[in-house]
Amino acid sequence: MRIWWGVTALVLSGAAWAETTIHAGRMVDAAAGAVREAVTVVVDGERIKAVEDGYQGRADIDLKDAFVMPGWIDMHVHIASQRNPASFVERFTLEPADQALRAVPYAERTLMAGFTTVRDTGTSHGLAQSLRRAVAEGHIVGPRIFTSGKGIGTTGGHADPTNGVSEALRGDPGPVDGVVNGTVDAYKAVRARYKAGADLIKITATGGVLSEAKSGQNPQFTEEEIAAIVAAAKDYGFRVAAHAHGTEGMRRAVAAGVDSIEHGTYMSDEVMALMKEKGTWYVPTIVAGMFVMEKAEIEGYFSEAVRPKAAAIGPVIANTFSRAYRAGVKIAFGTDTGVPPHGENWKEFVYMVEGGMPAIEAILSATRSAALLLDQWDALGSIEAGKLADIIATPSDPREDVQAFGQVHFVMKGGTVYKQ
Repeated sequence: MRIWWGVTALVLSGAAWAETTIHAGRMVDAAAGAVREAVTVVVDGERIKAVEDGYQGRADIDLKDAFVMPGWIDMHVHIASQRNPASFVERFTLEPADQALRAVPYAERTLMAGFTTVRDTGTSHGLAQSLRRAVAEGHIVGPRIFTSGKGIGTTGGHADPTNGVSEALRGDPGPVDGVVNGTVDAYKAVRARYKAGADLIKITATGGVLSEAKSGQNPQFTEEEIAAIVAAAKDYGFRVAAHAHGTEGMRRAVAAGVDSIEHGTYMSDEVMALMKEKGTWYVPTIVAGMFVMEKAEIEGYFSEAVRPKAAAIGPVIANTFSRAYRAGVKIAFGTDTGVPPHGENWKEFVYMVEGGMPAIEAILSATRSAALLLDQWDALGSIEAGKLADIIATPSDPREDVQAFGQVHFVMKGGTVYKQ
C-alpha cells in the first residue's frame, strides 16, 4: 500500500504496491446498482484483485463504519481555471504558466473531494494536457484527467477566444484556434486536437452564458458542420461533447450524432425524445447554473453582457434536469467546475437529489454512467476485480443525508491512498 503525504509517497510493509485489504461496512456495487453490506476489497498494486462478502482476514484499512463508493467521475470541468470578477481581464494579463501554477491546487482540491477522474471540456494552451501528464507521472496530486483541449466553436460563437476583444486585437482565428466555418474547417479542427493530444472533442453548439455576446441560446453550427465534426471524430476514436443551452442548436447536435449534451438548459420535450432515440447522454451542470445566478446579484461580478444571462439560468437548468430525469434521458454527472470553485463539485449531488433523483442514482451517474460515457467502463466506475483501485468513502450514508457528499474522508486513486 502507498500513502501520499504532501509530495512524497510513503511505502508501507517494506514493498511498493503490497496487497491492501479494505473492510467496507457498506459499499456501492455500481455494476449491480445496489449497496452491499460488510465487504472485503483486496487491492494489489494499482488494481482491485478481489471483492468478497464478509470481513476476510486482517484489515489494512478499516472502513467498517463508512459508506464506500467507487471514485467519482466529473464529466464536465475546466481544470485550469476558476471564475472570478477579474476573469475576462486575466485573459490579457496572465501567462499560461500563471494559469498552470494556479491549477495545481485546483487539481488537488478536486481529488480530495472524492473525484478521482475528471473530463476537462475546454482548456487552452495545452494546459490540461500538461496537467494530465504531471498527475500521471506523480509530479502533482490530482484526479486522472481526460481533456478535449481547446473547445471548437464558430466565428463569434461561444468558443471564439476573441469575443469581446477590440478590433485591433481580434484577428481572425481559425480551426487550430478552435474556430470553424464550414465542413473543411471542421475536419481540420478535429485533426488539430488529435495532434495536440486531446482525448475527446468539445463543441459549442449554441451561445453561452459567460461569453461576451448577447445570446446564450442561438444555434451556432449548421447540422452539416456538426456532422462533419462527428465523422472526423469517429475517424480518430474521439467522442463528441456538445455545449448547448438553446433548443435548436441542441436538436442539430443530437441529430448530427454527438455523444452528449452539456448543460441542456432550454431542452424541449422533443429534444429529450430525440436524445432517447439516439442514445445521447445528458450532463446537467446544475451547480454552475446556480452559482452564476447567485453571482449575478453582485454588482460588477459579470459584465453587463453576461449578467442578465447568468441571472436567468439557475431555476431553468434545475427544472430541465428534473424533466429529463422523469423522461428517462440518460444522465451522467457533470458540474462545469471552474465556473463554481474546484473542490465543491459534490454540490451537484445535492441539486440532483433536490431535483428528484434518488441519491443512489446520483452516485451511479458519477460512477457507472460517467465511465460508460467516457468509454472507460473496463477500467473505471465500479469496485470490481481487475479495475483500477479508485475507492472513496464518507463517514455517513449520503442516501440518508445528502450533505455527506461533502464529507469525503478517504480517497484512494490507482491503489495509492491520498486521504485517510
